[in-house]
Amino acid sequence: MNQTMHLKRNLLDKDKLEMVPTRNGYGEGVVAAGEKDERVVVLCADLTDSTRSHLFAEKFPDRFIEMGVAEQNMATVAAGMANYGKIPFITSYATFSPGRNNEQIRTTISINNVPVKIMGSHAGISVGPDGATHQALEDIALMRVQPRMTVVYPCDVVEAKKATVAVAKIPGPAYVRLAREKTPVFTSEKTPFKIGRAEIYRDGKDVTIIGCGPLLYNALVAAAELSKDGVEARVINNHTIKPMDEKTIVRAAKETGAVVTVEEHQKAGGMGSAVAELLSQHTPVPQEFVGVADRFGESGPPDVLIEEFGLGVKAIKEAVKRVLKRK
Repeated sequence: MNQTMHLKRNLLDKDKLEMVPTRNGYGEGVVAAGEKDERVVVLCADLTDSTRSHLFAEKFPDRFIEMGVAEQNMATVAAGMANYGKIPFITSYATFSPGRNNEQIRTTISINNVPVKIMGSHAGISVGPDGATHQALEDIALMRVQPRMTVVYPCDVVEAKKATVAVAKIPGPAYVRLAREKTPVFTSEKTPFKIGRAEIYRDGKDVTIIGCGPLLYNALVAAAELSKDGVEARVINNHTIKPMDEKTIVRAAKETGAVVTVEEHQKAGGMGSAVAELLSQHTPVPQEFVGVADRFGESGPPDVLIEEFGLGVKAIKEAVKRVLKRK
């Protein structure tokens, strides 16, 4: 079902949209989850304010643990707490969790199938001046390959809050990817969200653009501009990378005959790769990948980096034009 009616009315006028980091949605969402379920606890690796975990620490100080710069310990302690009935959220920059503690996540969380929720903040090149060491571009690949792991990448702060509340309720481990930079708030409380279900944000018959995370906004702007040239693009918010909404993705590929995937992550192993794996089995169609092309990040203003790395509106439009030539 087309959900455009549930998006902000001034969707394509960025100057009129509120700009808020998706990490704020986690901060608000984990407090809401904690209010509903006393089993929810939060552990942080010395980045309490940056990850917005301070909101939970202020509300529930007895259910908050500051672990210090010890991401591996944070994962294993959370796994132990989960084994005894808690619902732990572990928070750090995505380069450190799941980057640094991937082995502990695999061994103590995923293998044991315990409900630890890994909140990877400051993901993508839009971290900006912090540079390559702090710009996680491989984390979706790390997490989606782990059995039992749910992977969610919300598109704005409103959806990030919904995702945080939702993962608190699912039985197994989950990874939620969050951004540092302020990005457009273009969904609303009425915009549908459900783990494992992709949403069609724009109808179109010529090509399907599948996006996740804040770059979904660029995909919607690109689709609107392409429409002026007579190309009607269907735009899908594929926020749940695992488990993916196979039915919606396959149907869109069959009906439009071409796909472009858009993500602030390495092209290899990310959401686009997951889509390609799915379509190769069910309905192979031409596909173009908008993502980071086998390189590390670098320091710079977020908007400049988005353009430099080929993730802007222009790059998405060019990818659509290329894929249409291959139909």
